[in-house]
Amino acid sequence: MAKHRLERVNEMLKRELGDLFLRELVFDAQLVTIQQVDVTPDLKNAHVYVSVIGTESQRKGVISLLHTRRPHLQFLLSRRIIIKHTPHLHFKLDSGIERGTRIIHLLDELNLLPPVEPAADEFGNPILPPKS
Repeated sequence: MAKHRLERVNEMLKRELGDLFLRELVFDAQLVTIQQVDVTPDLKNAHVYVSVIGTESQRKGVISLLHTRRPHLQFLLSRRIIIKHTPHLHFKLDSGIERGTRIIHLLDELNLLPPVEPAADEFGNPILPPKS
């Protein structure tokens, strides 16, 4: 039963923090999303995994902003959710999307040229280019 409670708390924190990100923070990066929230069983700590699409300096800037605004975010979160303890937020960079995008890009590079089938005449004989 406690496992399901933690899952509900994780999802509730993820939803509320996402809303607070939209309302309270302005990021330089193109896209900032909360991938996952893991709350400890005692509800005192929450690890928030954030994905950032942008340059390396933008990623560092987002994490830095989140760390400086953490107390204010925790305060606002305590006003929005009613649980025994408002968890202490720990923001961590999740690079899963960037890794996935890089792998897809590498796979696309491997298939840049479509397979070339030799041209054939009506009898199935290959047509060779003229010799110069």
